[in-house]
Amino acid sequence: MVTATTTKAKTVKKTAAKKTTTTKKKATSKIKKNLVIVESPAKAKTIEKYLGRNYKVVASVGHIRDLKKSTMSVDIEHNYEPQYINIRGKGPLINSLKKEAKNAKAVYLASDPDREGEAISWHLAHILGLDVADKNRVVFNEITKDAVKDAFKEPRSIDLDLVDAQQARRILDRLVGYSISPILWKKIKKGLSAGRVQSIALKLIIDRENEINAFIPEEYWSIEGNFKKGTKKFAGSFYGIDGKKKKLHKNADVIEVMERLTSNDFTVEKVDKKERRRNAPLPYTTSSLQQDSANKINFRARKTMSVAQQLYEGITLGPNGHQGLITYMRTDSTRISPVAQSAASSYIVSTFGEKYSKHGSKVKNVAGAQDAHEAIRPSNVFNTPESIAKYLDKDQLKLYRLIWNRFVASQMTSAVFDTVKVNLVQNGVMFTSNGSQVKFDGYMAVYNDSDKNKMLPEMAAGDTVKKDSIKPEQHFTQPPARYSEATLIKTLEEIGVGRPSTYAPTLETIQRRYYVKLSAKRFEPTELGEIVNNMVVEFFPNIVNTEFTVDMEHSLDDVEHGARKWVEVVDEFYKPFAKELVKAETEIEKIQIKDEPAGFDCDVCGNPMVIKLGKFGKFYACSNFPDCRNTKAIVKEIGVICPTCHEGQVIERKSKRNRIFYGCARYPDCEFTSWDKPVGRDCPKCGQFLVEKKVRGGGKQVVCSNGDYEEEKIK
Repeated sequence: MVTATTTKAKTVKKTAAKKTTTTKKKATSKIKKNLVIVESPAKAKTIEKYLGRNYKVVASVGHIRDLKKSTMSVDIEHNYEPQYINIRGKGPLINSLKKEAKNAKAVYLASDPDREGEAISWHLAHILGLDVADKNRVVFNEITKDAVKDAFKEPRSIDLDLVDAQQARRILDRLVGYSISPILWKKIKKGLSAGRVQSIALKLIIDRENEINAFIPEEYWSIEGNFKKGTKKFAGSFYGIDGKKKKLHKNADVIEVMERLTSNDFTVEKVDKKERRRNAPLPYTTSSLQQDSANKINFRARKTMSVAQQLYEGITLGPNGHQGLITYMRTDSTRISPVAQSAASSYIVSTFGEKYSKHGSKVKNVAGAQDAHEAIRPSNVFNTPESIAKYLDKDQLKLYRLIWNRFVASQMTSAVFDTVKVNLVQNGVMFTSNGSQVKFDGYMAVYNDSDKNKMLPEMAAGDTVKKDSIKPEQHFTQPPARYSEATLIKTLEEIGVGRPSTYAPTLETIQRRYYVKLSAKRFEPTELGEIVNNMVVEFFPNIVNTEFTVDMEHSLDDVEHGARKWVEVVDEFYKPFAKELVKAETEIEKIQIKDEPAGFDCDVCGNPMVIKLGKFGKFYACSNFPDCRNTKAIVKEIGVICPTCHEGQVIERKSKRNRIFYGCARYPDCEFTSWDKPVGRDCPKCGQFLVEKKVRGGGKQVVCSNGDYEEEKIK
């Protein structure tokens, strides 16, 4: 029987249990946590999960202090002392970080593992009142559980040499930009700028354009032959006469060769067989990734870095949670950690076999590489592109596959080819034919960068082969190609100008200032770019002197390694530069960019319209400015009537990111747009408008805009 006394005892026990639980919760809530500050909010959640409940991870969202934008903010008279201020708009964030730091057991600074990241940690320490000598700096090259936990086992103090190197670069760029830009504004037009790396990039583009304009084509000829050995056909090219190589400069040279060829029979003079090895490519650095992304998956440099940032910060992989998929993407090193090499070897052996793995071969970095951290590689090689494809968007998968394939290939054995070279002779005229066969694919099992096998029929010296056809062709030498994003980055890297983090923003800046424009994915200088370049070359020669700039990069590296003081490096640059500034101020004459007549009158006031050069290129404006402010965009008609309204002309337009698209001239009354160029005809199957699309291998193809119809490929 349950008595009143028993019920009362139970109630007392329950009340006591509740009080105990509440007390425990309050005690737990009062326990101070370790505060970790990273740069990106996307990283914060992942890292907090790895570290556990004793840590709270928050983000600074990049820099929180910087030089003022309105002034030079460098005290030249007092050892180039930088004048930092809290970045506008970050007040609430800074207050929140101060509050979190005050209540934390300890504060750890985990910004990115480079000069910029070190500087961010230094600024955070200043604002939060932390001692820079304390071991509160944590760095990791990849956002994986093991890497993050290992990093927190060995925190270090802030590396002031790294901070000084970043500060020196920032001050140098500020001294150049805020000294030359006002001169450009005064002497040419407002809104212009100059910088150390961007000025060299612009000069390279203009120098290449001058080479193209000065190029004089030269005539030359080739003779291509098709031959048969039994039923098998193969190709060969003219080599020379009587055992000596001969160049065919003109038609008379070709006639001399053709007159000797009186028979269909050629004799096999020599067959040279060799085994050739092709070594695996190195893993990616920032610049090689940007180059390959442009060439293989058609990504601009900015897009490559944006998508790589997403992969580095992490993607949620279903039940496996949020994971950082690649190592840090700003690096000039090709070094791979022993742990990553071992994991790659295990994957390669289990997937392809023992003979495909080269078992942790050592890689020698290029001269001048900072080698601060590893090459760009997958954080976990067992996260194959196929296994995680459903968690990535289209762009993320493309870039991840590129990085994964390149890394795995870099850890595989060489490909082996059997190569054959055959000399064919008739009456002293020699043709050569080359063939190759993959004997062992090696790294090409995942990263095939070779042409298809070019097989030759089995031949031996003394055999006879038949001529199928021989065709002479006239050619003319071509000028050097304009720079693409990939080739310009490659050139900047080769000459040692800039660093991995600078390439993408540099290319963006020279386009944004309208110093260059992209034409068929190649950089073409504008009139404004040439004016600015000429002025900088004449009055600030060191700014565009590659040797001087490379030496400056080496000096910044010396600061990073503690071999030089940053004030000394800046002073060494600024003293001669200051004299150039005085000369430029007094000797540069005002440059008047003349307006071009537009050829029609203003539809508002009747005065002639002119073509003006603005921030985003040329546009039509009334010559009666400022009394009349009528302006019009310069549009390019393609000779096609709008397929939507059937009234307006379809014109070529450019998006904010400089991508060409097509729209109706009657916009906003008609909102027709298309990324592909309409051809002015309707689909015979469904009646939708036809468009011109680029296809692989060059050329174009007319297809239906809804994808139901294709015409023949246009070369």
